[in-house]
Amino acid sequence: MKEFKFSVEQIKGMLKEMVVLVDSREQKNGHILDYFNRQDIPYEVTKLDYGDYSCKIPETAAGRDIYFHDSIVIERKNSLEEISGNFSKGRERFEMEFLKARNAGAKIYLLVESPLGYTGIITHGYKTQMKPAAFMASLKTWEHRFDANIQFIDPVYSGYYIASTLQYFVREALR
Repeated sequence: MKEFKFSVEQIKGMLKEMVVLVDSREQKNGHILDYFNRQDIPYEVTKLDYGDYSCKIPETAAGRDIYFHDSIVIERKNSLEEISGNFSKGRERFEMEFLKARNAGAKIYLLVESPLGYTGIITHGYKTQMKPAAFMASLKTWEHRFDANIQFIDPVYSGYYIASTLQYFVREALR
C-alpha cells in the first residue's frame, strides 16, 4: 500500500471530498446511490477491474488524484441467493475477481445484503440448491483464502456501510 503522511487537518479536508467509485457493471444499487445522494456523498460511476465500490481523493483536495482501487474494494451481493450462485455456477469468474484484488494487495470486503446472515445460511433460508454445509464451507474458504472481511447487512444500511468503511480505511491510509 502507498505511504502517505498528511496532517490530521489535511486528512479531515480530504475526507470531506472523498469520491466513492461505483463499478459501472453494478446492478440493482439504486438504494445505495439514493443514500449517497441524500447524504451528499460524491460518487462516480466508472469501470473497476474488481469489486463494486472503492474510492479516490480528488485533485481538488489533495493536489493530485489519489486512487484507492488497488488498496480497498467492496464486493456487494444483493442476497444469499446471489452469493450462493457465485459459489456454484459462477465460481471460476468470482474467484478470478477476488484473485485480482488480492494480487493487487487490496483489502477485500464482501458485503452480503441479508439481515439473516449466518442464520439464513444454516437454516437454508435461501432459494438455491446449495446445501448449508457447502455454502458455509465456501464462505469460510473465501474469508481465509482472500483475507476477506465478510459482512451481512440489511440493504437499508448498505450505503452507510460502504461510505463509512471506505472513509475510515482512507483516514488510516493517509496518516
